[in-house]
Amino acid sequence: MRINRSSSGVQTALLVLLASCQCISANSDTLLPPEVSQYNGTLYAVCKVRPSTSLPEGLPKVYGQVLFKQDQSEGKLQVLLRLNGFSTEDAPEPRAVHIHQYGDLSQGCDSTGGHYNPFGVNHPKHPGDFGNFISREGRINELIESKATLFGGLSALGRAVVIHEKRDDLGLGGDIGSLLNGNAGRRLACCVIGMSSSSPWNMQNERFARQLRRN
Repeated sequence: MRINRSSSGVQTALLVLLASCQCISANSDTLLPPEVSQYNGTLYAVCKVRPSTSLPEGLPKVYGQVLFKQDQSEGKLQVLLRLNGFSTEDAPEPRAVHIHQYGDLSQGCDSTGGHYNPFGVNHPKHPGDFGNFISREGRINELIESKATLFGGLSALGRAVVIHEKRDDLGLGGDIGSLLNGNAGRRLACCVIGMSSSSPWNMQNERFARQLRRN
């Protein structure tokens, strides 16, 4: 039997190419962005908060930053909230903060979808359910740990952070809204989570630490 060497070579090349594609596909969850190497295994992200474009009069115009830092894919995600524009009243209402599904601000905060809920569970078990925060002198300055991640297929990168009008009832409200979003009310402000250098985190974390020392 006579073998066509040209055809055989093409077939071999195709088999190698298919094998390499399958390898890449099978291991796609382990592929890491180059910033991981740049910052010794750590990823940083920042979210520039702006007021919702559909706010009625009388509600606070909230602005500021939400910053993220995660050491390795197994590490806890640290979230630093640096928010301004709340009422300076003596007994401010707690405000809920959550990660929402879409980084879509085409209709302001209303187009960010519902809570980011990759596991299909009830609120407040979504990875981006940050909880309630009380402003002091019109500001929220808090450092928390979150079950969300910046790594892999479940990364929060490209999604949105939303600051709400009301307190999160933590799923105890006894209705469907409570299990979806904690009945946290209208969306005061929002932003899209984007990968960043270490500089924003380092600068704001240093300022946060100085404020803690003063207080």
